[in-house]
Amino acid sequence: MSIQQVRIFRTLLGFSVACLLAFNAQAALFDDNEARRAILDLRQKFEASQIELQQKFEASQIQLQQKLEPSQIELRQKFEASQIELRKISDDNLQLRRSLLDLSNQIEALRTDLAKLRGQDEQIAHDVAEVQRRQKDLSQGVDDRLRKFEPATVTVDGVEFVAQPAEIRAFEAALATMRKGDFATAQTAFLDFYMRYPDSGYKASMLFWLGNAQYALRSYPEAIINFKALITLASEHLRAPEASLSIANSQLELKDIWAARKTLEDLIKVYPQSEAAAVAKDRLTKLE
Repeated sequence: MSIQQVRIFRTLLGFSVACLLAFNAQAALFDDNEARRAILDLRQKFEASQIELQQKFEASQIQLQQKLEPSQIELRQKFEASQIELRKISDDNLQLRRSLLDLSNQIEALRTDLAKLRGQDEQIAHDVAEVQRRQKDLSQGVDDRLRKFEPATVTVDGVEFVAQPAEIRAFEAALATMRKGDFATAQTAFLDFYMRYPDSGYKASMLFWLGNAQYALRSYPEAIINFKALITLASEHLRAPEASLSIANSQLELKDIWAARKTLEDLIKVYPQSEAAAVAKDRLTKLE
C-alpha cells in the first residue's frame, strides 16, 4: 500500500466515525424506531463505504502488485543474472589465479633449469678449455720432442743452413762457455765439435770462435791457423775481416812485424769497407 492510499483510507475512516457520532447525537431527538432505522441505514451506508473502500484498496493493491511484479521479476532476473555473472567472474578469477600460480611455478622452474644449463655451459667451457690446453701442451711437447730429433734451419753470422738438433746444442753450449770467459773449456768444446761435425754449416763460425779462444789462451800459432782456415773456407764470411785482423794481432804478439804489416795491408785491400779495415789503417800508422 502506498502512502497516498493510506492517507485516503484514514480520511474516509474519520469521516465515517464523525457521521456515526452525528447520527448518534441526533438519535436522541427521534423515537426509538426512527433512531433504529437511521442507525441501520447509517450502518449499511458505513458498511457499504467500507466494502467499497476495501474493494478500492484491494484493487489498488492488485494494480500496484501488477505494476510491481514485472519490475520485481525483471529486477530479480537482473539480480540473478548479476549473481550468475559474479559467480562466473569469481570462477574466472580463481582460474586466472591458478593459471598465474602455475605460470609462476613454470617460470621459476625455467629459471632453475636455466641456471643449471648456465652452470653446465660454464663447466663444459671450462672442460673444453682444459682439453684444448692439454692438447696444446701435448702438441707442444710432441713438437719439442720431434725438434730434438728433426733437423732445423738456423742462421748464424748471416749464413743459413740446416743442422741436426744435437749439432745445434753442441755449438750453442761451446759458444756459451766462450762467452763466460772459460776459454780452455771453450777450446776443447769447439775442437770436439769439429771432430764430430767436420762438414757442419757452423764450421766457419766455429773456426772464428776457436781462434778467439786460442788467442785468449796465448796460443797464437794455433789461433793463426784457424783464422786462416776460416778465410780459406769462406772469404766472404761475415767474420772474415775480423779473422784477418786477429791474424795480424797474433803476428804482432809473436813479434813478426813484417807479417803483421802484410796482413793488415791485405785486409785493407780485400775488405776496404769493413770496420776491421779502419782499425788496420790505424795499426799501420802506429807501425811506421
